[in-house]
Amino acid sequence: MVEKLMDASRDVAHQRGARVTQDRWIGSSAPYIEGGKGDAWGSEAAKRGRKGSQRILAAGVTPAPRVVADGLGIPPGSPVVCRQRLILLDEEPIEFAQSYWPADFAAGTALAGTGKIRGGAASLLADLGCSPGTVDEDVQTRPPTKEEVEALNLTSNSEWVLTLTRTITAPDGRPYEVSVMVSPGRIGRLHYSMKVD
Repeated sequence: MVEKLMDASRDVAHQRGARVTQDRWIGSSAPYIEGGKGDAWGSEAAKRGRKGSQRILAAGVTPAPRVVADGLGIPPGSPVVCRQRLILLDEEPIEFAQSYWPADFAAGTALAGTGKIRGGAASLLADLGCSPGTVDEDVQTRPPTKEEVEALNLTSNSEWVLTLTRTITAPDGRPYEVSVMVSPGRIGRLHYSMKVD
C-alpha cells in the first residue's frame, strides 16, 4: 500500500516499509501482512493526523491473470478470488490495489465479498490457516491502464505509475496471496531497509 502526504506545493508519497524523497513518513509492512492488526492503514494515517481509508470496488472469483498465476504457482486462468480496492488518504485516491487468493480456500469467505472484513484481511487469512513465511516484492514503472488513470485521477495516461507486486508465501512454501498495488509514478524514489537476522 502506498501512503501519501499532501503538501501545498507538491505531493510526497511513501511505500509501506520504504522511505521516499523526504523522510517524513516511514512505515512498516508487517501490520499489513500479519493478522490481529485491524485497520493498519487507518491506524498508520491517524498517527500522522490524517485519515486513511479504503473503498472496495469489486470482489469475487475471476480467472487468474498471468502475473498472479505465476506468483501462486497455478495455471493462468485458474479461478482466484480478487478483491479490488481504492486506497484513500484524506479522501484522495493514492493507490489502486488488487489482492488475489486461490479460490480453493478463499471462495465463499469474506475475501470474496465487498463488505468490510472484521479485523482485516490478514486476520481472516490467519483464521484460515495462512500465515506469512516469506514476502517477495517486485517494483516497476509502466504506463497506466485506462482503469488506473480513472481510479487514481491521473492527469493523463502519459503519467506513469509505480507498481508493487507482493507475493506472500506460507512457511511451508505455498504461496497464498498476490497483491498488485499501483500508485502514481511521481513517488520518485523508494528506499528499503531490512534487519538481517
